[in-house]
Amino acid sequence: MGKGGGCVPSKKKQPAVSDDPVSTTREAEPIPVNDDGRDDIASTSLEPTISSKLKIFIVFYSMYGHVEGLAKRMKKGVDGVEGVEAFQYRVAETLSDDVLIKMKAPEKAVGIPEITAAELVNADGILFGFPTRYGCMAAQMKAFFDSTGQLWKEQKLAGKPAGFFVSTGTQGGGQETTAWTAITQLTHHGMLFVPVGYTFGAGMFKMDSIRGGSPYGAGVYAGDGSREANETELAFAEHQGKYMATIVKRLAQT
Repeated sequence: MGKGGGCVPSKKKQPAVSDDPVSTTREAEPIPVNDDGRDDIASTSLEPTISSKLKIFIVFYSMYGHVEGLAKRMKKGVDGVEGVEAFQYRVAETLSDDVLIKMKAPEKAVGIPEITAAELVNADGILFGFPTRYGCMAAQMKAFFDSTGQLWKEQKLAGKPAGFFVSTGTQGGGQETTAWTAITQLTHHGMLFVPVGYTFGAGMFKMDSIRGGSPYGAGVYAGDGSREANETELAFAEHQGKYMATIVKRLAQT
């Protein structure tokens, strides 16, 4: 170019800097410039973006409140791990109100939203809770898993850690098999099953009282529906929440 014909960048302008650490294609806003020619560095944050907390979804179905009780205590365990936060969700009810009334099921407590299958991709880890039906998960939870077909097709959940917690009516009603038969759902999605094992310690070996739960996950015995979870069962659920949060955090750091 001849003298005076070239384009010389102004010394007062700074090159455009993207405030998005991921995208390099989106057009960035220029850093503001003062009228006196000085860059307003003080008003522009140059610190790296701090990532949000890891999210663990506690997704459950509870007809009489026993599974919900475990879910609430499980959230306490998750939230107790620094950098991890729990979110509780219900799956949709499939029974009509008339049927629920005949079954004497209480109304669902407010404050816990229903989840859709598409929302699962936003979780860093998932804990699924459900009552047993002849050693398998309740139909409401199975209907939810059946709605995840598109996620399965695209393998959107592959690699996500997941665990189970359950409720059964009797001591032989499926504390282990209810979780065991549910593993097939995770397998087809490529998810990572995280059993709690015997990490609960001495609580796993208590024989002086009835206690739900197994190496597969926390559990409660509901009996005819009138029995509430005891402190050992609730403590087991809290431990599982903390354990899952620790695993998710460890995986995020690798």
